[in-house]
Amino acid sequence: MKVEPILYGERKVYPVSAFNRGVASWLRRLPELWVEGEVTELRRNEAWATVFFTLKDPATGACLPATMQRRSFDALQLGLADGERVHVQGRAELYEAKGELAFRAAAIERLGSGDHLAALERLKQALAAEGLFRAERKRPLPRFPRAVGLLTGADAAARGDVLTGIRARFPPAHVVVAETRVQGAGSAERIVAALSALAAHPRVDVVIVARGGGSFEDLLPFSDERVVRAVAACPVPVVSAVGHEQDTPLCDLAADARASTPTAAARIVVPDAGELLASLQRSRTGLERSVRRLLERDRERLARQHDRLRAAPRLLLERRRAALDRSGARLQALSPRATLERGYAIVRHGDAAVRDAATVPAGAHVEVELARGALAALVEEVRR
Repeated sequence: MKVEPILYGERKVYPVSAFNRGVASWLRRLPELWVEGEVTELRRNEAWATVFFTLKDPATGACLPATMQRRSFDALQLGLADGERVHVQGRAELYEAKGELAFRAAAIERLGSGDHLAALERLKQALAAEGLFRAERKRPLPRFPRAVGLLTGADAAARGDVLTGIRARFPPAHVVVAETRVQGAGSAERIVAALSALAAHPRVDVVIVARGGGSFEDLLPFSDERVVRAVAACPVPVVSAVGHEQDTPLCDLAADARASTPTAAARIVVPDAGELLASLQRSRTGLERSVRRLLERDRERLARQHDRLRAAPRLLLERRRAALDRSGARLQALSPRATLERGYAIVRHGDAAVRDAATVPAGAHVEVELARGALAALVEEVRR
């Protein structure tokens, strides 16, 4: 499409869209070429048709945005990571809507790890050999921290994400914020000092180190050896929430816990107040049911005891009556009257019962007691 100017007298004026279209048309005439640089800010998503990354000149810091079709990028199977040095073949193009220059990549070849990446890998191996990243040295996070320390950059979006997340989950939480420089020259020293100050706070039980996403270089302070050692030596547990999920600064490995984002860090360090209230309600309901069951059991036990107490005197009287009947029967069986009823008699001479015939002389008067009535008798003969 031909780019036509607007005429203002003898002056030719091009609208912005026409100017961008013309520049883009001239750029498309340039041949493909190779560009060398370090890969940074690599962004790939299954839902995107394009992979985005930046090529950086490690000597000067100059940057060039680049794109590549995701299918072509995946077909290379390079497994690229931020910091790797590559050769990229493609051509320059202009995004007309925004007037942004980019490099449209057609091929990528790995040249080798970038200087930063190689240095970080050496530091990572050295610190791992010292045991700074061992899982057994990781400490559990407190269930209910008295205060949460938050180390973040000034006016950082990460600060708002963490505070919003904490207040939404657990409104009573107390947060102590330490704002400091988190990128650029001197940032590592500032981060170490801020972490030390938070750990020294008398109520802080856990510290969140938070920073939002950024370029590979932006996150380098969190892989600084001083910062990594400070995180490992912190007297209270540390949660690292630096960058996006795909970023892995060395402080992530030294921290007691890692959060994929600052928002996720809030979910880690404080409990959910709604879940706590629901749990308390379930516990209260369970206690009420248990108390009711105990009361019902005690009520039934008391009722049984009451019935037994009411029946006890009657049972006692019945047992006593039966015992008396048995004693009466035994006494009745042993009574002389019972013997008389069976046809026997009691013979008395004077006031004494006669047990031996020799004790009564012939001619003596005796009294014979029968079951009914008595007889007066004269002893005519005594037989021995």
